[in-house]
Amino acid sequence: MAILWHIKICRRGTERPCYKASYIQDSRRRLTFEDARQSCRSEGGELLSIETESEQRLIESFIQKLKVGDGNFWIGLRRRPPHHQTGNNNPGCPSQYYWVDGSKAKYRNWNWDEPSCGSEMCVVLYYQPSTPADEEGHFLFKWNDDNCSCKNNFVCKYKEGELMEVLLNNVHFLAVSFSDNSLYVSYILYATIPAMLLLLLAAGFFCYRQHAKR
Repeated sequence: MAILWHIKICRRGTERPCYKASYIQDSRRRLTFEDARQSCRSEGGELLSIETESEQRLIESFIQKLKVGDGNFWIGLRRRPPHHQTGNNNPGCPSQYYWVDGSKAKYRNWNWDEPSCGSEMCVVLYYQPSTPADEEGHFLFKWNDDNCSCKNNFVCKYKEGELMEVLLNNVHFLAVSFSDNSLYVSYILYATIPAMLLLLLAAGFFCYRQHAKR
């Protein structure tokens, strides 16, 4: 059975977004771009739009804290189908990419030779941490266009959300570090603990944190 890391975090403040990263260990059970998008939308979100360099760095830190293996992550950037296919030399190709959540942000973090502008029309965050830096490891978290039917992990973004929600499916171990600047709480969860007990422990920990601040 595939192991799924599935965690949602929210930044401080009611106007700031929440994020959910989904990592599936079995690459055969990862999702296509459209399936990943539907998964985000089913919970009121959308595939991630990255609007600034600081948001890019936040997502990088978030994924690194999951301590998972190789596997690229879909983000919500894709290219509009051209009226006429002109191959890889279409000069207007980079400007045809848009955020599926409607964001107008112009920020991009393409790898130096991307987008390739062929049949690859959907975008991933490159995440292959086991690759040596002298090969392609130095491209970590750069953006790459990919075939939309390929299967990858994904990151969702929500305009509003709960304080913190953790959904687990056969997870052996998961940890997220606490930071006053970005995340609310720190959790270390084991799948062998019943879900209700996890919720009670989480609620108790949060109440303790709030009481300690007073």
